[in-house]
Amino acid sequence: MPGKITSLLSPARIALHVQSTKRTTALNEVAHLLDGHPEVANFAGFYDELLARDRLDTTCLGNAIALPHARTEHVKQIVLAVGRSDAGIPFDATGEIVKLFFVLGTPKSKPGDYLAVVSALCKLLRDPADRATLLAAETPDIFIAALAAVEVKLGL
Repeated sequence: MPGKITSLLSPARIALHVQSTKRTTALNEVAHLLDGHPEVANFAGFYDELLARDRLDTTCLGNAIALPHARTEHVKQIVLAVGRSDAGIPFDATGEIVKLFFVLGTPKSKPGDYLAVVSALCKLLRDPADRATLLAAETPDIFIAALAAVEVKLGL
């Protein structure tokens, strides 16, 4: 894995006010933040695989968080975009409401990197107070700084 989760983020790839109210359109809105990313070789291919994976099984982690992802040949390195919905979006058959989306693309050739990112995100998002800070961040820069503070706190 290329360092910390914050090393994968940039303010341009964080949408703090997702407008969509449905799962698929919200996923589209957040995933499109990765269109044009230098590590995404083929956005359309990546997006198709992201949707296919999302249809297989829920990507909800609980606590109003989802991790839509694709392990694909269409990305050269790990890519990450974040979306936040203030109102929340019903995300699976149980109606679980999701407020934070971490859209992840990882190369098929690097399953260990994928597992490391998922593990790190789960650790970073475990504490309710840390989640509340991320849900309250007013700008993408503040969001990244809040994640960085949790990384330091956890020694990641």
